Amino acid sequence: MGFHFFAMVSRMKYITRWALMRNTRTENVSEHTHDVAVIAHALALLTNKRFGGKVDAGRCVLLALYHDMPEILTGDLPTPVKYYNPAIRDAYKQVERVSGEKLLSMLPNDLRDDYKPLLLPDDQTMEENRLVRAADKIAALIKCIEEETQGNREFEKARRATEQAVLKMNLPAADCFLDEFLPSYELTLDEQD
Repeated sequence: MGFHFFAMVSRMKYITRWALMRNTRTENVSEHTHDVAVIAHALALLTNKRFGGKVDAGRCVLLALYHDMPEILTGDLPTPVKYYNPAIRDAYKQVERVSGEKLLSMLPNDLRDDYKPLLLPDDQTMEENRLVRAADKIAALIKCIEEETQGNREFEKARRATEQAVLKMNLPAADCFLDEFLPSYELTLDEQD
């Protein structure tokens, strides 16, 4: 019997994000996951080097790589739907958990314990999880900026709401990223020289 986990993971590239929005360029979950992993790594390093933290940067990257894996089976539910009310939010969390369990079942038994904390994270208060959530929001904010710089006003409200959500997290590393790195996303390639 073969194990289908990695073949299923490779399907992340077929899951489109921002389904309710008109996009100048579509974004898939694989692209988003890469962005989140890179940003989570940066947030972990900033936390440790500038704010006296002791977070595991490698763990942040792993958590970011796997944070949207359940969407392989569920698809990307748009944020306005996912968070419309507590009942929908809680039901979707349960659906994501079932999806994570299904993906876990696609691995050989001797690997499941290694993947379980990544596919079914249970400690939502860990600092690494908070940094990944911030990186996820920052990646969404960057998508909004990219759309706006292409003249797409569809993302204006999402940009404001997402930026406020990042700021409300009260994470010094996230605030630092917004101040020092985010402005570059509004520049052209030549302006970044």
